Amino acid sequence: MRTTPAALGAATLVLALAACGAPSEQAADSSGEGNVLRVGVSPVPHGDILSFIDENLAEEAGLELEIEEISDYNIPNTALVEGELDANYFQHRSFLDEWVANGPDAELTYVTDVHIERLGLYSETVESIGDLPEGAEIAVPNDPANLARALGILEAQDLVTIDPEAGASATEDDITDNPRDITVTPLEAAQLPRSITDVDAAVVNGNYAIETNLPEESNVLAWEPEGEDYVEDYANGLVALAENADDERVQLLAELLHDERVLEYVQESWKGVVLAVDGEGDIVESGAEGEGGDQE
Repeated sequence: MRTTPAALGAATLVLALAACGAPSEQAADSSGEGNVLRVGVSPVPHGDILSFIDENLAEEAGLELEIEEISDYNIPNTALVEGELDANYFQHRSFLDEWVANGPDAELTYVTDVHIERLGLYSETVESIGDLPEGAEIAVPNDPANLARALGILEAQDLVTIDPEAGASATEDDITDNPRDITVTPLEAAQLPRSITDVDAAVVNGNYAIETNLPEESNVLAWEPEGEDYVEDYANGLVALAENADDERVQLLAELLHDERVLEYVQESWKGVVLAVDGEGDIVESGAEGEGGDQE
C-alpha cells in the first residue's frame, strides 16, 4: 500500500491513521492487519525504495507496509512520537540528534543506515568552480545539520574557510576567510532547486535534486567530500521509538533494506547522487566523484 500526498500535514496524518491504533497494538501477529508497518518517508528516494520493497520483497517476507509520503521534514519524528507512525525513514543521525535536542522528551532509535544522498553544488549559469564570479551568491540549506554540511563543500572547494571550532554547528557567521567575497544565503531545503535560477549556485540535498532533475539538467560543480565519518554522520536510515526498535516488523524491514536487490536498485536508479549503504555500514558504490560531477 502506498499513500502519495505531495505534502502530508500533521492534521491529515492524524485523521488518516487514527483508527490504526498504537504501535504496540500493531504487533499482534505475523499474518493479519496486526503485521502492517506504518512508515513515514520523504517521497524520493525513500518512498521509491520502500515501494520497490513493497512490490518485490515484502509479501514473500511476510511484511505488509503502509507507506506515508511526507515532504515536510518537521512532521515524521513528531508523528512517530505521537504514535501515528511505527517508523520513519527520511533523516540522518545529525538531523535526528538536532531534532531530539530541540524537540519533545522522547527516545528515538536510529535502527540502521540505508543510503546517503550526496549534497551537490549545482548551477545553471556556470560550468565549473573557477567560473563562479567574484561576489557570487550561493544558496545553502538552512537547517542546522545540512547548513554545516553545505559549508563543508564550499570550504573543500577553497571558496571559504570555516572556523574549525564551529564543527557540525557551523553557520555562515563562522566563515573566517572569504577571498572571493561569496554571499552565502540559507534557504529552506525544499526551496533550493527553485532558487537556482536566482543565484549563481546552490547546494541542494540529494532528494530534492532528484525530484527536480538537477543532476541531469544543471551543472554539478562539486559533490560534498566523503570524510572519515561520512556514513556515520550522513547516511539516511530507519528510525523507530526506542521501545519499538526491536519490533519484529521493524527488524524485518531493516533486513530487507539491505537485500542485494535493493542495493542494486539504488545503485542503478540514482547513480552518484544516492549511495547505497550495506548492512555493515559501508558504502556499496560511489558513482560520481569530484568537481564536475561526472556520473557513470
